[in-house]
Amino acid sequence: MENLKRFFKKDNFAVNSGIELLEVSPGYAKARMDIGEKHLNALKTVQGGALFTLADLAFAAASNAYGTATVAINVNISFVKAATKGTLIAEAKETSISPKIATYNVNITDDDGDIVAIFQGMGYRKKTSLDLSCV
Repeated sequence: MENLKRFFKKDNFAVNSGIELLEVSPGYAKARMDIGEKHLNALKTVQGGALFTLADLAFAAASNAYGTATVAINVNISFVKAATKGTLIAEAKETSISPKIATYNVNITDDDGDIVAIFQGMGYRKKTSLDLSCV
């Protein structure tokens, strides 16, 4: 799965946001983001877009790990606890898969293991394969 990690290092927005893909296997991924000043909103809590990007990368990695190009067709996120410092972990787990559609739950947790956000994603599995040979 090292090829997938290298593939997702091409996700410029996630990389520039300081997000690191820790683990990836078919239907599963874990990503990490160390909270910095650039992630905070005017209230000094992690901005919702930063949380969404963290969850979205984990979702993308888990859903594409089969080698089939998969794109989001519906996602939602619930913010349940404010985060201000430390490290956030997003863990994506597949809940269903068919030839065309796959669904995932992604929990973002803080250093205490508390849930900060809950993300649900549905992906459309295209007929094309990922080209991992050049990464």
